[in-house]
Amino acid sequence: MHIHILGICGTFMGSLAVLAKELGHRVTGSDANVYPPMSTQLEAQGIQLTQGYEPSQLDPAPDLVVIGNALSRGNPAVEYVLNKGLPYVSGPQWLADHVLQGRWVLAAAGTHGKTTTSSMLAWVLEHAGMSPGFLIGGVPQNFGISARLGGTPFFVVEADEYDSAFFDKRSKFVHYRPRTAILNNLEYDHADIFPDLEAIERQFHHLVRTIPGEGLVIHPTTEEAIERVLGMGCWSSVQTTGEGGDWQARLLSEDGSRFEVIFQGEVQGVVDWELTGRHNVANALATLAAARHVGVLPKQGAEALSEFRSVKRRMEKVAEIDGVTIYDDFAHHPTAIATTLDGLRKRVGDAPIIAVIEPRSNSMKLGAHREGLPESVRQADQVVWYAPPNLGWDLAGTAANCPVPAVVCDSLEAIIERVKAQVAPGTQVVIMSNGGFGGLHGKLAEALR
Repeated sequence: MHIHILGICGTFMGSLAVLAKELGHRVTGSDANVYPPMSTQLEAQGIQLTQGYEPSQLDPAPDLVVIGNALSRGNPAVEYVLNKGLPYVSGPQWLADHVLQGRWVLAAAGTHGKTTTSSMLAWVLEHAGMSPGFLIGGVPQNFGISARLGGTPFFVVEADEYDSAFFDKRSKFVHYRPRTAILNNLEYDHADIFPDLEAIERQFHHLVRTIPGEGLVIHPTTEEAIERVLGMGCWSSVQTTGEGGDWQARLLSEDGSRFEVIFQGEVQGVVDWELTGRHNVANALATLAAARHVGVLPKQGAEALSEFRSVKRRMEKVAEIDGVTIYDDFAHHPTAIATTLDGLRKRVGDAPIIAVIEPRSNSMKLGAHREGLPESVRQADQVVWYAPPNLGWDLAGTAANCPVPAVVCDSLEAIIERVKAQVAPGTQVVIMSNGGFGGLHGKLAEALR
């Protein structure tokens, strides 16, 4: 078939394109912004990309149009598809129908850590010789690609609660029907589509309703929202992680870079890896529980995690100049910002940390997280906030409430000057955004050189 994907450079849709190509289809796609890393990955796969959404891209008509959830009514390509009666489908529905049918799906869901946890799980299965398929909303460095079909029935998927398409407002993960499901955590997010936390809990319950009785649900002991979700009904086996749970960790180093894995009271092995932070230790426990469900011994799993390399843009060290280290991180929610900075603080001790943060996600732009932002940066020594022109709330007022020195800049040049004036050998600079941040990482590294 000839499949054309609208919104192909999103992490999910780009991964979908890779799978469709691997299945033997001719794949083309278009997006408002064609940019790396997804554009690079797709072009390397021989997938033709077009900038913009001109109806002419759909003439001659493809056999099927897969429409990404970033597109809505009024988009010229969407209107053309509807007017011409072209066959179309959402990305999650296509994945369910053409890839996941008949497979043992392992899904990682939750507000935070989905990409990292699904990457860990795919790697643990790979290390055990199980050749899993996977679709991940990022590029796991152990694989160098965000999706593949794999060679066995096992398939790991990052299970996102965001909606499926303009014509299907169910969460993506409702389509996946996992046999093994990780529910890592649950907080309010995606303020552009969910009115409140209760609405997200309802979608998580819809996911739980699809897990078979012989399946497994894995969740931490500390999440009240997940307890409420399971309280609506759960028909599967359950294993818990964290304090008082079936799976626990004993930290051997405070930053979480070494820890013992304990299952039902017995030590299973030690993880000694390059990651930091209690959040990643929690991700690891959920991963080991899921892998055990498909037959990987926890000791094997711990050995695999010791060789795990994190996902691109998750505390990825991008430069070190004259003793100043620059990291690229995807954090765009107060909890993610706080846990990331806490992990770094425990690793570097008293070394100065400068956080540079762009409030870029839809929830951030709507101001849904503004009250939690000041406290989230407590572990930094100072914070530089970027105020994009389309921000609809008072960032300066939020910055004034930070417990550490904070400034607001309205240009990348101003950020670079500020950071340049503040750094000394040993300084750790963490740049946080869920977008490209105008290439700030490279520009700052160049300025420091």
